[in-house]
Amino acid sequence: MTCGLGVVAFGVATSLPVAALSVTHASAPRFRLSLVASGLTYPTFAGAPKDQPGYLYVTEQPGVIRVIVNGKLRARPFLDIRSRVKSDHDVKGLLSMAFHPDYVHNHLFYVDYTDRNGDTAVVRYRSNGSSGLPGTATKLLSVHEPYANHYGGQLEFGPDGRLYVSVGDGGSGGDPDNRAQDLSQRLGKLLRLNVNKAGAKWQVVGYGLRNPWRFSWDRVTHDLYIADVGQENWEEVDVRTPVQQKTLNNYGWSVWEGRSRYKPNVSANTTGALVSPLVVYKHEQGRCAVTGGYVYRGKAVPAARGRYFYSDFCSGDIWSLRTSKGKLVDNRHEKLHKVLLSSFGEDSAGELYLVSLQGRIFRLER
Repeated sequence: MTCGLGVVAFGVATSLPVAALSVTHASAPRFRLSLVASGLTYPTFAGAPKDQPGYLYVTEQPGVIRVIVNGKLRARPFLDIRSRVKSDHDVKGLLSMAFHPDYVHNHLFYVDYTDRNGDTAVVRYRSNGSSGLPGTATKLLSVHEPYANHYGGQLEFGPDGRLYVSVGDGGSGGDPDNRAQDLSQRLGKLLRLNVNKAGAKWQVVGYGLRNPWRFSWDRVTHDLYIADVGQENWEEVDVRTPVQQKTLNNYGWSVWEGRSRYKPNVSANTTGALVSPLVVYKHEQGRCAVTGGYVYRGKAVPAARGRYFYSDFCSGDIWSLRTSKGKLVDNRHEKLHKVLLSSFGEDSAGELYLVSLQGRIFRLER
């Protein structure tokens, strides 16, 4: 079955002992959420170029990119590619976008969507500075999707200047063909591309992922966080330090779900390093699918600096955690609550936004 954009598929899991996870419950609200914009159509992502203060770009699932300027939603879309996007208001559609690090000069940006065939497409566009130009489309990646779920869908430029994309395991339940562990396939992978090098090929930098819906880097430490949507029991967040990112990483699926054995008779691929989750949480109290966020590096909320925020799509629970050298320092259940959070987002100043599939954008405040 599905729960909005977070997939919770039926499967059979064999649970092994799981290390206890300490979660501190906030005794008093530390932060609040202010409404920035409403009236959006199934927003899936929010972000901005690094050199464009006051701007926030929002992808809408049907295939439209909207712009919020100094808190006001512009009526005219930045880009409208609905004719190219297959959207079902569940897991298909326009899923994210990323701006080239030198966008202020070259006006290049990138989008991830499911095309009319239901396959994953990563496409480069150019803008004129104020609007995207549909006629400049250049497809950089096409991944055939055998089933109608688990698309991943995040685009992000890493600290190395490469474009990264998360691709789900291809769907169904339990990764029936073990695609995530198969390095000859692009399904269940974290891929990267040097967009500045002619003829460059996509590289696999992470595998063993089920539905890595959202990932991000800490702007200061360059630690990589991946929130991978689980099967039927466990949700997980993984972290890799810059040193650990130099190694090919295996995140375990579908041999493992979180820290529990999922396929006891299947061995994990031994290429690279096998990653144990930073945190896991169970499908209880209405929880169904993790939505990953960002490490807060803005100025408006000093108490949040250095904390990674994430949430559960169905329950509306929101947590924040801190790490040091890739190790968990603390994990806190915040007194914030928003259901159907499809994504988090950052603006150029590092302020944190929460994106609700119900059509609203919120900003973290003190």
